[in-house]
Amino acid sequence: MLGISMAGLLLMLLQEPAPDRLSVQHQGRTAITAKREDYRLPVIPLYDPYRFDRLADELERRIYLAPSDARIGPAGEIVKEKPGSRLNRPAFADLFSAYYYGSGPGAFEAPTLPVYAKVDSELLAAIREKPIGYYVTYYNTGNRNRSHNIALAAKAIDGTVVFPGESFSFNRTVGMRTPQRGYLQAPVIVRGELSEDIGGGICQVSSTLFNAIDRAGMKIKERYSHSRHVPYVLPGRDATVSWGGPDFVFENPYNQPALIRASASDGRMVVMIYSSELIEYKPRNVPGMSSRLPQEISLKTGARSGFGRG
Repeated sequence: MLGISMAGLLLMLLQEPAPDRLSVQHQGRTAITAKREDYRLPVIPLYDPYRFDRLADELERRIYLAPSDARIGPAGEIVKEKPGSRLNRPAFADLFSAYYYGSGPGAFEAPTLPVYAKVDSELLAAIREKPIGYYVTYYNTGNRNRSHNIALAAKAIDGTVVFPGESFSFNRTVGMRTPQRGYLQAPVIVRGELSEDIGGGICQVSSTLFNAIDRAGMKIKERYSHSRHVPYVLPGRDATVSWGGPDFVFENPYNQPALIRASASDGRMVVMIYSSELIEYKPRNVPGMSSRLPQEISLKTGARSGFGRG
């Protein structure tokens, strides 16, 4: 430590005085600034490593750019992935040291490293080939709010890739069901069961997904049934979900990634599970649903018409 201190002191004596304020740039703007005196240790001529770490953490937070995974576009085309970037901390430490000890500039561009997407175009092309599970349920398009919520939740899970050994959480993937995120009120019940107001219908999406996943032989880690039977799946084949409450979670037990495709239109909620041609999977026998519209009960009138959250 004494050798390092003497080296630092020697650098400070030999170099021309540098600007006291540091400015770190990123993409044409100032990302962060710092003053030399704020990082000075009281006795030895070195900068405070703990304060430097906090500076680097804050800079990382401000400039981090998450990568975008490859995805399947509306026409079935593969949209190429986009890399992100993060702070190159060792390079930043070198630049900061040069500034602090007076040999480097008082302004420089933040050094970065690429962050690559988890799902690239090549992987997505490989795992969209072989269907390993599917399920279809039906709903009444006359209930517009509920139909809207089903389509919104289906879009949220569509295109999700679950890697080997990875777990999928319905609540984490879909997120909170709020008006700000586009979910509508569906104030109805199913055969006497009260539903939540916002996001009515999402349990049909989770239940359809559960049956498709079960057919594909995936490992079910968390699933809850409604307190009463729901009409869009067979008894015991539902998966109720609620933000902050019950969740549907499964794990991919295979040695290949799995791709979830989901869509809701024209009264049909469809989930397809795909993987690569190399997968060796063990499907399960899951009975399908009739295409007859399930029986519904309206919350307001008691007449048979609308669905609830489940």
